[in-house]
Amino acid sequence: MCGRFTLHASPEAVADLLELAAPPILAPRYNIAPTQPVGIVRVEGRGGPRRWALVHWGLIPAWSKDPGIGARMINARAETVAEKPSFRAAWRRRRCLVPADGFYEWQRGEKGKQPFYIRRPDQALFAFAGLWERWVGADGSELESCTVLTTEPNALMAAIHNRMPVILEPADFADWLGHGGDATPQELEKLQHLLRPYPAELLEAVPVSRYVNNPRHEGAACIAVGEG
Repeated sequence: MCGRFTLHASPEAVADLLELAAPPILAPRYNIAPTQPVGIVRVEGRGGPRRWALVHWGLIPAWSKDPGIGARMINARAETVAEKPSFRAAWRRRRCLVPADGFYEWQRGEKGKQPFYIRRPDQALFAFAGLWERWVGADGSELESCTVLTTEPNALMAAIHNRMPVILEPADFADWLGHGGDATPQELEKLQHLLRPYPAELLEAVPVSRYVNNPRHEGAACIAVGEG
């Protein structure tokens, strides 16, 4: 799964990678956790521009009566996303990019779970494949939410966990976002090849302290190298 990640790159770097018209307003985050606000990039309206939005992490299907369901929808399995009732509408028309510069995963060991920070060796910014949804409550209130797609682990991740987030190449961003409307079956079929493990040689896993275990902890101490 993908249950924690970071986004501490500059707003200018985010705008440059994701081709936004202007840098988004954001503060450095080192311990983004489920149910918290996360930044996404999406296309709304057919042929519209890419836009930045802050949404709830944990997708709430439009048909759900209880927004609390989102806490169980932080990830969507790439293998079943097209068929699952919770995700299939968003899969067809509401795909998004979730920028990050690293994510955490925990490896079981004799001394308990060791957290690892997974990032690119050059510490460059990247983006997860995500889906977003808009939920409207009985009182007319709206809540937008998202989920991060996961896939099988690459060789690096397999030693730590049995899943990993889908990381997209910048060249594939446009195809993933689409044109802001319903995708055709042919377009969706072409997206399937993007839902693959990211090359292991383009990532590194750094052991960090258990300080990051607490979702209330923030700051660079979360990614400080260390064990235990």
